[in-house]
Amino acid sequence: MRNARMHQLKIAALLCALAAGASGEALAQATDKPAAAPAAQSKGFTPPVPVGQTNNAPIDSIAVVVNDDVITRNELTERVRTVVQRMKAQNVQLPSEADLQRQILERMIVERAQGQLAKEMGVRVDDTQLDRTISRIAEQQKMTVQQMRNQLEKEGTTFAAFREEIREEIVMTRLREHEVDAKINISEAEVDAHIAAEKAAAAEQFELNISQILVRIPENASPEVIAQRKARADEVMRQLRVGADFAKMAATYSDASDALKGGEVGWRTPDRLPPVFAEALSKLKPGQTTAVMKSVSGFHIIKLVDKRSVAEAQAAASVQQTHARHILIKVTPAVSAADAKRKLTELKERLDNKAAKFEELARLFSNDGSAGKGGDLGWLYPGDTVPEFEAAMNGLKLGEVSQPVETSFGFHLIEVMERKTEDVSKEKARNAARNAIRERKLEEATEDWQRQVRDRAYVEYRAEDLKETK
Repeated sequence: MRNARMHQLKIAALLCALAAGASGEALAQATDKPAAAPAAQSKGFTPPVPVGQTNNAPIDSIAVVVNDDVITRNELTERVRTVVQRMKAQNVQLPSEADLQRQILERMIVERAQGQLAKEMGVRVDDTQLDRTISRIAEQQKMTVQQMRNQLEKEGTTFAAFREEIREEIVMTRLREHEVDAKINISEAEVDAHIAAEKAAAAEQFELNISQILVRIPENASPEVIAQRKARADEVMRQLRVGADFAKMAATYSDASDALKGGEVGWRTPDRLPPVFAEALSKLKPGQTTAVMKSVSGFHIIKLVDKRSVAEAQAAASVQQTHARHILIKVTPAVSAADAKRKLTELKERLDNKAAKFEELARLFSNDGSAGKGGDLGWLYPGDTVPEFEAAMNGLKLGEVSQPVETSFGFHLIEVMERKTEDVSKEKARNAARNAIRERKLEEATEDWQRQVRDRAYVEYRAEDLKETK
């Protein structure tokens, strides 16, 4: 534990330096209508008001001293405001004001201590790395960076504050990787025990073999068009009820990529299906179909072909793996579905005419992380991709390139490079077990490490109303 007297002297020196540097440093000048302090000035303090002069600006003060740094009252107030705003947006019930402030302040103390440790160890994130991460976050949210920025500012969060929050998260992740992740060890005995427990649990779980008929709703469809598509789905349902063959109806009416396979989707666990579909299927017996159900894609009719326990599936002797690659064009505000499909059609023509190589086009045009590898997705097990992609891939011959295939990610050109059938990989099961154990151990070790960082920090509560949080 560092000497408390030394810290008091350092904080006093910090205050003196702040007061002396008012000409060049960002000490907020008192105004009748103060502007919010920039992030870089959050630890500044309002100069004392001369005797006889009034000042309506909120006066900042030290809330807590953490080692050689401080958390100010304004910082705490701003963090509380942000957290409350987020909790309300997520419809999370708020705790009492005192409890919320206590939780947030404790989190800030840990973050400040961790940030100091990261600085001592030279862990930092430059703007280029930060920009790449923010671009990936926007991509995952299916937005452009500007759209995400507009949304944040609409919700009351400045983009500059968001950038620094992400920067801090990356720094903390790297610090944790160095301090915690590298020290996690997993024994073979632990892997054996985990696999045995999973096998026991698998006896209680099940998979569903399903087929579907999808009547797709076009993009930006009018209410009249939606009504027409619903009527089409209802007619299909009527014919099924009077005995029509499901596979034939799928081949005739379905707009899904699996239509010509009789609508066959294959085996899926309930957690890999939309909740409304899983709930409807849970009430069926093999051979029965759901009613017409609506999703963002269109109107679905799903047939439960068969049902089996996960243990039975794991006991299957072999499984087919597919080595595939793809070119993905995403649908964005700047690229319509029609544009994406047209672009891929052009690329397929170039491939068919031997005017270009698949890997070259993937590197140039694909909007996927596999682009740098020529679109190579590696060896895929059943269920590793979304149903539309898997169905199209399974229908291809070796070396054949698909027509543009639509999925929730956009439009794809798919090429099957190799296939192999082998016993279900024991090594894959062991790797999955190791990953699960590592995640559990990481969570426990991270909590323990954060507690140690907090306990080693010198913490002094300056605000009277916060002292009860010690």
